[in-house]
Amino acid sequence: MGILGFGKKQLIGKKIAILATFGVEQVELTSPKKALIKEGAIVHVISPHKGIKGGKIKAWNLVKWGDSIKVDVSLSDADVNDYDGLHLPGGVINPDILRMNDDAVDFVRRFFDSQKPVSSICHGPWMLIEAGVANGTTLTSWPSLKTDLRNAGANWVNEKVVRDGSLVTSRGPQDLPAFNKQIVELFSKAGATRGVLRRAA
Repeated sequence: MGILGFGKKQLIGKKIAILATFGVEQVELTSPKKALIKEGAIVHVISPHKGIKGGKIKAWNLVKWGDSIKVDVSLSDADVNDYDGLHLPGGVINPDILRMNDDAVDFVRRFFDSQKPVSSICHGPWMLIEAGVANGTTLTSWPSLKTDLRNAGANWVNEKVVRDGSLVTSRGPQDLPAFNKQIVELFSKAGATRGVLRRAA
């Protein structure tokens, strides 16, 4: 198996940030996080609300409130230079709160400025608009964001997973199996992808 390359964890030595807050779609955080950890990555949930309720954020589970998720690092203590990549889960509430937080928006923007890989799913791409990095990208999202993203200069397509340079996006929970495979590949090449220019619109 070792000779053929099977069973090798692809993300050993990689450190990935997940930016989230209250109302994050639970499975869009927990499923990618599990997939990344399974491949050897260190994954930190980062939130501007670490100090509330014992350092946990309440997730949204499809149609009702879900689990409380532990926050590993407060946004105020998080440094983009410490991470190889960023994941932005969705849920309607989560990115709507985060896009009103200047520090959260700046955190996202600095990953793009550093040409580090970013993944986003569902309503997560709202943060790409707010950070001013959607223009010129080809991506997907939850369908209700289509007009917002096109108005921001993105080429929105209705596909399970879209990879454009160092950005991978997906539509929602139904696409997580395909999305998780793509983000493992994306983050495994962190460093190599940093020099890839995004396609122009």
